Amino acid sequence: MKASPLAGKPVDQSQLVDIPRLITAYFACKPDADNPAQRVAFGTSGHRGSSFDSAFNEAHILAISQAICLYRKSQNINGPLYLGMDTHALSVPAFASALEVLAANGVETMVDSEGGYTPTPAISHAILTYNRGRKDGLADGIVITPSHNPPCDGGFKYNPSNGGPADSTVTDWIQNTANEFLKAGLAGVLRVPYERARTAATVHQHDYIGAYVGDLGNVVDMESIRAAGVQVGIDPLGGAAVRYWPAVIEKYGLKATVVSDVVDPTFRFMTADWDGKIRMDCSSPYAMVRLLAMRDRFDVAFANDTDADRHGIVTRSSGLMNPNHYLAVAISYLFRNRTRWRRDAAVGKTVVSSAMIDRVAASLERKLIETPVGFKWFVDGLIDGSVGFCGEESAGASFLRTDGTVWTTDKDGLILGLLAAEMTARVGRDPGATYDDLTREFGAPAYERIDAPATLAQKEILKKLSPAQLNERELAGEKILKTLTIAPGNGAAIGGIKVIAESGWFAARPSGTEEVYKIYAESFRGVDHLHRIQAEAQELIARVFKQAESSPTARTGSN
Repeated sequence: MKASPLAGKPVDQSQLVDIPRLITAYFACKPDADNPAQRVAFGTSGHRGSSFDSAFNEAHILAISQAICLYRKSQNINGPLYLGMDTHALSVPAFASALEVLAANGVETMVDSEGGYTPTPAISHAILTYNRGRKDGLADGIVITPSHNPPCDGGFKYNPSNGGPADSTVTDWIQNTANEFLKAGLAGVLRVPYERARTAATVHQHDYIGAYVGDLGNVVDMESIRAAGVQVGIDPLGGAAVRYWPAVIEKYGLKATVVSDVVDPTFRFMTADWDGKIRMDCSSPYAMVRLLAMRDRFDVAFANDTDADRHGIVTRSSGLMNPNHYLAVAISYLFRNRTRWRRDAAVGKTVVSSAMIDRVAASLERKLIETPVGFKWFVDGLIDGSVGFCGEESAGASFLRTDGTVWTTDKDGLILGLLAAEMTARVGRDPGATYDDLTREFGAPAYERIDAPATLAQKEILKKLSPAQLNERELAGEKILKTLTIAPGNGAAIGGIKVIAESGWFAARPSGTEEVYKIYAESFRGVDHLHRIQAEAQELIARVFKQAESSPTARTGSN
């Protein structure tokens, strides 16, 4: 979609969210349980919304927290629950609401010992560290974050005892139970005053920073970065990693600079994203103007989004790297240099990630596991070491420790940034230059994601589309080789369709929150061919919508 004229520019004061009003709405506005837009709804990354829209309010968090307590009891999860939050304004009151419920239910809860912010990967790391070698008394966690979403949003994620994002079976149960509490006016929700919750015998202080930072040398070659004297620039974008990076620099003796340690819930220091909104998206060139302006000061630089589960890599050679490009470079490097990983350790990617990854994996003679969108699909493979690296086109990834055991089962933007410094130290060239080498060997793909309008009914059609409904034989002048609605890596529905030709492909998926569908497309024949793929994809989907809407079933509404 066309970029706003405000994109990449400093944000005008009039655009800043009114924090007092936002917090007031969190407590004052009561969601309507009969309104779908105001009910609890878990997507791929938990429940999200704004208190202004009555989509993320005190009632939601009390209901979700009580549902999680009941879920833990039903699954006999009785170890500690690791609780963390990011720097969004709504995260602080949501933290208080969650703690009130957890304390009332007698849940052993671990909170940051300094009352600070906690990245998503630090929660996953804490869960897995505690559970290592245990069969019972297992830990789980909650991360209060809407990721890189605008400042007016809040988010609430549950990570079960495997440390990763909860799967749909778990989130559906929590969502449905929470909505029953909303309908009942929160009857059955246990709660104690915040002052009592903070001092409850079940609430414990935990050194998240020390535990996570102290273990980094077992997943990234920190000594190589130090010894090579790599000049590193780091921008936390005002997020949860802001106090982690000084601790990393001090412990490992890195020549690194944190370009800003400002935390401000309005995020007034950001430049506007593509649509003119504030969004802490470290893969967006519009949101990354500050660090891009400093690229020549550092050998390599990187940023994280607000909960630090995503990475944005900036190099002298190429500026801000496309996330797909960096994933390909990381895979090429790691599988050649992590000699203690299983010889059969696979590469994991989502169906909408670049085919460059397929070509790199094939050259390494590594199995490729292609899954639907969502990091939950990689959890089991990371736990048993059968997946060495897994990533998403949206700049989220994780990989194994150097000994081939699990590090995190959720996305970790910190280690992906540090890996860029390790590669620069050991290869002697930054990741952007290394990607250029890969293009000479495998070709240079053009990749883009765009949005197209779609009604709720059309999105349902797309979600349930079957290959038989597509009569096309060619895509942009090439024979169609495969049409997929099931991910080849695990047989799960992709919630849309993917069409593959020899030199290009497209995938179409409905948005979960907007009246659009997303078109992901790639071509190894250049930008013009990419645009042809995109145009034909939209024409094809439009025909599918028209045919479905004109069918007798659609006209009568019968089954």
